[in-house]
Amino acid sequence: MGGPVKGTFRSLNGFNYRIWAGGAIVSNVGTWMQRIAQGWLVLTQLTHNNATAIGVVMALQFGPHLLLLPLTGFAADHLERRKLLIGTQAAMGTLAFGLGILTITGLVQLWHVYLFAFLLGCVTGFGSPARHTFVSELVGEADLANAVALNSTSFNAARMIGPAIAGTLIASVGSGWVFLINAASFVAVLCSLVLLRVSELHVQSRAFRTRGSFAAGFRYVWKRPDLKAILLMLFLIATFGLNFQIFISTMSVTVFHAGASQYGFLTSVMAIGTVAGALLAAEREKPHFALLLVGAVIFGFGCALAAVMPNAWLFGIALVIIGASALTFTNSTNSLMQLSTEPVMRGRVMAIRLAIAMGCTPIGAPIVGWVADRFGPRWALGIGAASSFAAAIVGIHHLVKYSGLSVCDAGHFGFSIDDGGPMTDSQRSDHRAKEQEAT
Repeated sequence: MGGPVKGTFRSLNGFNYRIWAGGAIVSNVGTWMQRIAQGWLVLTQLTHNNATAIGVVMALQFGPHLLLLPLTGFAADHLERRKLLIGTQAAMGTLAFGLGILTITGLVQLWHVYLFAFLLGCVTGFGSPARHTFVSELVGEADLANAVALNSTSFNAARMIGPAIAGTLIASVGSGWVFLINAASFVAVLCSLVLLRVSELHVQSRAFRTRGSFAAGFRYVWKRPDLKAILLMLFLIATFGLNFQIFISTMSVTVFHAGASQYGFLTSVMAIGTVAGALLAAEREKPHFALLLVGAVIFGFGCALAAVMPNAWLFGIALVIIGASALTFTNSTNSLMQLSTEPVMRGRVMAIRLAIAMGCTPIGAPIVGWVADRFGPRWALGIGAASSFAAAIVGIHHLVKYSGLSVCDAGHFGFSIDDGGPMTDSQRSDHRAKEQEAT
């Protein structure tokens, strides 16, 4: 029998994480298949290459993360996350099944897609904060950063597989069957949740149900300059830069005049970069704030490069750069915020992060889609590049302003002066004990 796994895949040593990862990869493949099929259905069957309509779908799908923030953060911190995930995953599978039936029977209309996108957004609004914070219950604090990175690896490995399969299926049997396959894929993640060894979960103390607990999450973030800087950088890039469905679909259809297969292929190509970025993140013991800055700058250059590429092959190369840098940036925001946040506040803080990461799409996606329709997809990519450079300026300002923090202040902000990374809960407790002794 082999020894324990070390290094990049060390979180797989635990039974619960292995079971969870197995179910997640199957479901993630289905999710990416549906994203491609949904975009293609709207762009080519329900409209005449209308990028604004895709922007509206994205807005409806991700907008509820922002609208439902008072409820989703509360649910992630106060309810049993495993049971919450079982409910939300089952609901997502049901919605995929319903959209698939409408599409196969030929009854689907654009407003149906809008409605299903909104309902899916409501469900994922509750599921996403619970899913992100549930990782700490699977592996504990010591391997949290590694587990977060492996989750990203799974999601983006599925991005390589799912779109390529979806492109082939759309061309051969149509979008409706892709939706039904995604519905079936949720069985895998539901089985993994049922099979978990509940006694081995690293269950953390849940927050007390007090009046004003939602506002406490915002007060907590407001007192943390590092969290505010991370969230502002995330707002800029998520709003105007992470609109890959619009970028890739419009470049494929209106610039390179390609079909569904190439659309799926280009999405899979970008996943090569995201998987590479995720694996590099899994090797790192701790995330660092400076890594956010690097990710933002490279993402901006990648978008600018993609905007001027003359053909699909060179565009695909630029997408690899975009994928790696986008994953580096978003994964670092996730790990930094989880590791430097008190466990009882983690659900609400992560709900705020997800509300910004996904809920700001209603602001950016329609704008980016309109720019793609009015001025062309290349200009839409230019907006993504500009937003990344603006985020980099925010990061530079934070580093310059707080690089001279005292040890005491750095501890309050969740950072360790020795290595520039976030403090663990035990390090934070030791630091506070020393402060009390000193006073």
